[in-house]
Amino acid sequence: MIVVSGCLAGISCKYSGTDCADEKVLELVRHGKAIPVCPEQLGGLPTPRPCCELFEGRVVTTLGIDVTEQFLKGAEEGLRLAKLVGAEKAILKSRSPSCGCGKIYDGTFNGKLINGDGLFTVMLKKNGIKVESI
Repeated sequence: MIVVSGCLAGISCKYSGTDCADEKVLELVRHGKAIPVCPEQLGGLPTPRPCCELFEGRVVTTLGIDVTEQFLKGAEEGLRLAKLVGAEKAILKSRSPSCGCGKIYDGTFNGKLINGDGLFTVMLKKNGIKVESI
């Protein structure tokens, strides 16, 4: 079983209230090989919600509100689901403060990317789950 970002599976759970469906991910879900997860929603954040970025280990909104606790709670719940289904791999949304893998926004809301991982990605990797990004 593979864990996938809910937005990649066609669920309208992005911060903007939209999705970014990916045909490869949709096929995995349709064939029962993947389970969609949105750690931000699992952490209790609404959809739509203000855009968020990681900065110095904290997640903040464009309004300056710290939502790190919700992101951590969602990452923990997503990890719990991944373990429950025996996932060994995850395919997650690139650049996200929760799901980004390898590159994330720098926290200035200027569109600049830096090397790094989102909080959910970090948690999955620490628990031996391979993560790739789309």
